[in-house]
Amino acid sequence: MKKILFPIFLFSFIFLLKSEDITGNPENGLYIFKKNCTTCHSIKLKEEMIGPALHGVTERRSREWLIKWIKDNKSLRESGDKNAIAIYKKYNNVEMNSFSTLSDNQIDDILSFIRNPNIKKDIDKKNNKIEVTEIGEKKFLIKLIIFCFSIFSLISFWVLYRIYILTKLLNETKEDPVFKKIDFPINILYKKFLGRKKNKWYLLSSFMIFFVLLGIYGIWSFMMKIDVNKGYKPEQPIYFSHKIHSGINEIDCQYCHFTAKYGKVSGIPSANVCMNCHITIDEYNGNYIEKGKSIDYYNKEIQKIYYAVGWDPKKRKYSEKTHPIKWVRIHNMPDFVHFDHSQHIITGEKMIKKFKNVDLICQACHGEVQKMDQVEMSNNFTMEWCISCHKNAEIDKNNQYYKYHFPITNNNKKITVDMIGGTECAKCHY
Repeated sequence: MKKILFPIFLFSFIFLLKSEDITGNPENGLYIFKKNCTTCHSIKLKEEMIGPALHGVTERRSREWLIKWIKDNKSLRESGDKNAIAIYKKYNNVEMNSFSTLSDNQIDDILSFIRNPNIKKDIDKKNNKIEVTEIGEKKFLIKLIIFCFSIFSLISFWVLYRIYILTKLLNETKEDPVFKKIDFPINILYKKFLGRKKNKWYLLSSFMIFFVLLGIYGIWSFMMKIDVNKGYKPEQPIYFSHKIHSGINEIDCQYCHFTAKYGKVSGIPSANVCMNCHITIDEYNGNYIEKGKSIDYYNKEIQKIYYAVGWDPKKRKYSEKTHPIKWVRIHNMPDFVHFDHSQHIITGEKMIKKFKNVDLICQACHGEVQKMDQVEMSNNFTMEWCISCHKNAEIDKNNQYYKYHFPITNNNKKITVDMIGGTECAKCHY
């Protein structure tokens, strides 16, 4: 009996030892997995994609073997490892990317996530709970403001009504001695001023001049707002939520708008950039759903990307049939205005972020895009708006651009952009 039980206990001990030697952080593992692995492996660990399904891999392979495979699978194959060679041949001799930069602890985190895939649902629920709480607080604040405004309106109406009653009583009892003191201001304002014809003409003329000036001001304000489109948010041919992509999934702005840092314009990302992620993400699995939308709605928008680039998700092949996406441009400067993104991002990033008090340089002009479901213009892109920034934003005197073009000797003096030609006409109009 002992001879039978001993191997069982020994096997159980080895299995438990093998299971417990991975002590990573599954939450961090999910983040690293999304960043590095989802190009080839499905985040639904039971599904096979370009690479194998990873569900249960920590039970099938040892920690040491997995670390060697992830860091440098080519060296592992060349060492003659049968498992590594078998996997390589099974997937048509397609070599897996090597991740030599990942530390053992980071790989432990990934393996911990694979072992505890439900952590993703817990994180999504947690994020959604925070989101729901924020929305609830905003709704409560709006309701509170409406309630206070309603109370104020009722009080104002009651006060006006009492004034009306008091005026009526004064008119009916002019000779009553009780109302003589109250009637005194009415005698001053009406009987001695409004009662005279000459004063009436003065008053009428004053009102006429006031309304004429008010009309001129209104026309001027209207003309100055022509083509000033703050709040403009057109519908796009494919719905894209920056809140889901940039906010929740923390995709860097310059990953998609890659020309913003070194080019004049930020550019509209091509559909191929979308496919870098959506070649593996064919349906929405997030916990956040915008009001009025559904998971089915998001999935249909992903299918529109496939239609545009000619991708067949079932055969996992591209066809030659492509359909260009007609995006609607939101931020569009007039042809006579020159605005260089690269100069503001590379040269002015540090001081613009400080002056505008933002975490990302993009937010200085475009607002908190990472919180927007549908992107809109957050500022009035007027000449006045730009000049006010140039007059108040300091330059970074340690930046090589300013050291080369504008040699500065007095480092203690505050130097703003307008002091080095930032408000000259030819700076933006040429």
